[in-house]
Amino acid sequence: MTAATISTVQLAPGQAAWRRFRRHRLALAGAVIILVLVLGSALGPYLLPFDDTYIDIMKRFAPPLSGAHILGTDELGRDVLARLMMGGRVSLSIGIVAMVIAMAVGIAVGAFAGFYGGVVGAVLMRLVDAVLCFPTIFLLLALAALTEPGLVTTTVLIAATAWMAVARVVEAQVRSLREREFAVAALAFGSSNLRIMFRELAPNAIAPIVVAATLNVAKAILLESYVSYLGYGIQPPAASWGNMLNNAQIYLTSAPWLAIAPGLAITLAVTSFNFLGDGLRDALDPRMNIP
Repeated sequence: MTAATISTVQLAPGQAAWRRFRRHRLALAGAVIILVLVLGSALGPYLLPFDDTYIDIMKRFAPPLSGAHILGTDELGRDVLARLMMGGRVSLSIGIVAMVIAMAVGIAVGAFAGFYGGVVGAVLMRLVDAVLCFPTIFLLLALAALTEPGLVTTTVLIAATAWMAVARVVEAQVRSLREREFAVAALAFGSSNLRIMFRELAPNAIAPIVVAATLNVAKAILLESYVSYLGYGIQPPAASWGNMLNNAQIYLTSAPWLAIAPGLAITLAVTSFNFLGDGLRDALDPRMNIP
């Protein structure tokens, strides 16, 4: 064992994880980009002279860097940057809230399946397998076609198609931990099954859960973009990155900036969350001996 490895082992778990995360430069860059996108979406609209619904019919299709319109204007004369920031609020909010819902459902299903096993575990995991048989985007579009489009509906539908992978991860972790000494000791001391599942076993599976949560945000942002692009998600005049792309598709040759701005935002957000997930996976894995 090298001296660098020894120094890492001697660190507290949190310090060692932070050191491993810092070594993952793409993850650090992803975290910074996510922070910029979140702050820009939350605070940016208050700093602009235009809101996302202000129409200046005399400045339709103004190119980027046209006076106060940094990213230009759209077909109605609305400021693209203002709409991009407001769309970021919607897309990022859907991604985060859908992730929270999907994680809650996935952790509950996976914990029950992994802890009880037997018939209960088999039935729950076969349910997971049955839902996973359907391609996510087609399942989402089929459900969206049967409901009223909107922010809440889109969020719930995305969460309903994203919990299965979390359930599989949690089920495997809980099944491997349920016979460990600390779980047996908790049962011997009279702890209830729910307490053992969610106070003893689930916290010990936190590393893969955190990674899955990060990757689920990226997946949810992409799914929102898909359904909004196809007209089943967020409806105009409300802006999201997906419906901004939908509105821009007929102007790709005459006003390409209308598609470039939301497309770049989606690419940056999804890539950054994926890099962040990779970095967290390496940081939270104690087997990673990164000095």
